[in-house]
Amino acid sequence: MVLKTEKESGYGSYHRLWQRTIQGFLLNGFLLSSATTLAMTLFVQGATTTAAKASVNRFCQVSQSDVETKESLRVAGLQGDAAAQQQYRTLSQQHIAEVQNCRQTQWPKNQAIWLRLYQCDLQPGRLDALMDRIVNLGYNQVYLEAFSNGQVLLPKNDNPTNWPSVVQADQYADRDLLAEAIDSARARGMDAYAWMFTMNFGYSYGQRSNRRQVLARNGFGADTLEFADQGNSGPSEDAFIDPYNRQAQSDYAQMVRAVLARRPDGALYDYVRYPRLTGSASVVSNVRNLWIYGPAANQALVNRGTNNKGKELIRRFLQRGYLTDSDVAQVDSLYPNEGEPLWQSRNPPSVDPKDLAPASARRPGLQEELWRLSVAHAIQGVVDFLQAGATPARQAGMPAGAVFFPYGNRSIGSGYDARLQHWNRFPNWMDAHPMAYGTCGNASCIVNEVQRVLSIRGNARTVKPAIAGVWGSARSNRPSLEAQMDALQRAAPQLETVSHWSFSWQDAEFDRERKFCQPSAQRPDLDILRSGNRMTPDETLGQTPAP
Repeated sequence: MVLKTEKESGYGSYHRLWQRTIQGFLLNGFLLSSATTLAMTLFVQGATTTAAKASVNRFCQVSQSDVETKESLRVAGLQGDAAAQQQYRTLSQQHIAEVQNCRQTQWPKNQAIWLRLYQCDLQPGRLDALMDRIVNLGYNQVYLEAFSNGQVLLPKNDNPTNWPSVVQADQYADRDLLAEAIDSARARGMDAYAWMFTMNFGYSYGQRSNRRQVLARNGFGADTLEFADQGNSGPSEDAFIDPYNRQAQSDYAQMVRAVLARRPDGALYDYVRYPRLTGSASVVSNVRNLWIYGPAANQALVNRGTNNKGKELIRRFLQRGYLTDSDVAQVDSLYPNEGEPLWQSRNPPSVDPKDLAPASARRPGLQEELWRLSVAHAIQGVVDFLQAGATPARQAGMPAGAVFFPYGNRSIGSGYDARLQHWNRFPNWMDAHPMAYGTCGNASCIVNEVQRVLSIRGNARTVKPAIAGVWGSARSNRPSLEAQMDALQRAAPQLETVSHWSFSWQDAEFDRERKFCQPSAQRPDLDILRSGNRMTPDETLGQTPAP
């Protein structure tokens, strides 16, 4: 595929626009010089005499002149200019209507952005500036990170969960950033979803002395936090729980209820899987590498045995990782009145104990069946935990969606992708949000990932892909968002919703300012911005798109 240049596409100039939007004006309560104030006043007076007519491009993005006018009015209104405040509200409503009308006529019907909020967003004017930028880019949905990395986006003084609040400053202890962000998004015509990690409870949770036993554990005695600390899986702050553990289920349900009490427009469940392992361990082919050795998961698997022989063979298989002929013979001797070992899904023909085949003949088949049972048990733990976590959203009448990797459910040779993210078994009443993050220099691998999900899922209205990239620029072997969107529209025009990872990628500098409570740069170098020679998202955040 030949990608359009920024000049040819028409959106590189827009992308540069909103980075340089009147950043010399007051953004967060910082004082302006008298000369700047005078210039600002004259500008606003001119803007208030003639109402700007909003216009959007084919991606529903607001024009450069309108963005600059709206931002200058917002800043002036923040300083107390009542006329500017009214003009700002009028122009904002005009932009909202333009974007909403555009989304009804342009593909896709819903365009969403993934957004992390920071404590600094509670400063005066920050949320308005943030949400304005999202509207300016043509989005009508925003996915707010509500629970991630061992923190929850609840007020410090109203946090009934087992996780610390994102907002820790005493001055904001009663402020509800999640609720305020939801209100701010809705005021601009956007749906606001609460985005929550699921099985990854975070480092802070794993460090609690009364919660360490809740973490998932493998057959070598390591829990997921220890495994991450040793560099064998994802980031060291990851801590995946045993989905069969009742304490984990209770803690998660409490957190979900508290987040949903803020009445978002929907709920998204991320990290619905086990850890992503490295090297050869990324494919699991031995039972001892499964995360089913925590006390709860272990006992639940043993309980899948439906007679004494079945339960005892499950115990021995878990303990050693395989069966011996002696195991089978000894179990036959222990329970001489039972025929075949039985467990859930195993229904062999009834055989009198005296007529059983020799242990050596039966052992290979029993071992293979126990391996498949163990994998199915691990997968079912993920599915059940997701369903329980998403049920409160369903009961509240909110859309609920599961976020997953399209290839997370693969079998590979005699093993399986270690994440065991079998999204094809997720509840069919949940929306599917596949993370189509493939990198192959063009959009073909991204399209292939989405089509894989569509071929299995069927109902395209419930398939809502997430893609990663930047408007107007190809990065890290990944096409621009324009190129990806065009390819998806050609291949799957039946899709109604596409989301973009993430807002921080669109303007890394602005994200850093929000994160560290910094004022915007007073005089951005426009030549640098136009050349695209600026800090990239990866350089600023040190992260990759892998929810």
